[in-house]
Amino acid sequence: MTQHQLSIEARFRPEILERILRVVRHRGFQICNMNMASGLNTENINIEMTVVSQRSVDLLSTQLSKLMDVACVQIQHQQQTTQQIRA
Repeated sequence: MTQHQLSIEARFRPEILERILRVVRHRGFQICNMNMASGLNTENINIEMTVVSQRSVDLLSTQLSKLMDVACVQIQHQQQTTQQIRA
């Protein structure tokens, strides 16, 4: 599995976080870490998200960019991970 770090800039709307999370889930990604903060003006938010999947992060980035109110999606970092199996 590969771990990806995304940076998302969006206009703040009550439903935007739900839309982003739905796209992440529908595209087969699992969220490992997420941080959201308001920008200098309260109309925008910045979301830093770490996701993991075997799928290409470009697919997720493209779909997130298509969402209404999402201004920018950047892929910050990519890292291979190993999955532990617990009995």
